[in-house]
Amino acid sequence: MRHDGYMRPAFAQGKKTAVAKLLELRRQAQRDKEPRMVLRIQGILMSLDGHTAGEIANHLKVHRSTVPLWIDQWNRYGKEGLLEGHRSGRPTGLSQEERERLCDILDSGPVAYGLETGIWTSPLVRYIIEEEFGLRYHAGHVRKLLRQLGYSMQRPTTRLVQADAEQHRKWVRYTYPNLKKTPKAKGR
Repeated sequence: MRHDGYMRPAFAQGKKTAVAKLLELRRQAQRDKEPRMVLRIQGILMSLDGHTAGEIANHLKVHRSTVPLWIDQWNRYGKEGLLEGHRSGRPTGLSQEERERLCDILDSGPVAYGLETGIWTSPLVRYIIEEEFGLRYHAGHVRKLLRQLGYSMQRPTTRLVQADAEQHRKWVRYTYPNLKKTPKAKGR
């Protein structure tokens, strides 16, 4: 702060090599479909070109208090300062130990847990989390949690276990086509 009570405008610090690195980082963020990262990088590039925080905020359509934060993060931490930081909000819920215990339950399978189904579904995992840990998760958050834990969604394949292959072939070739609707004749 200056002695006359006014704040000096904050500008990003960097050399010509920083611009080249930022341009490459912006291309990578665009490829990764990270629009907020692209926005922050664009703000820093504009600041390096001498634009004020107010001009940058107007141009990028962000709140005027946001740009000085980006600049400060860039000046302090460089490229890492542009990365998505910690956001306040609801705590994660499951501790690391609880996550490990959930993984053990999931790895054992639903039958070992005492369920009659052979596959895990998001509603089932949600039920397990509520039963075991007393936490209520939205089904969408359960899927997100499962991805974080390294699980992937599997689509079961369906096949007739006791089907006669010859009977199946005949049905597909002769019966099924006759079940399809045929277009009506055109006319009034």
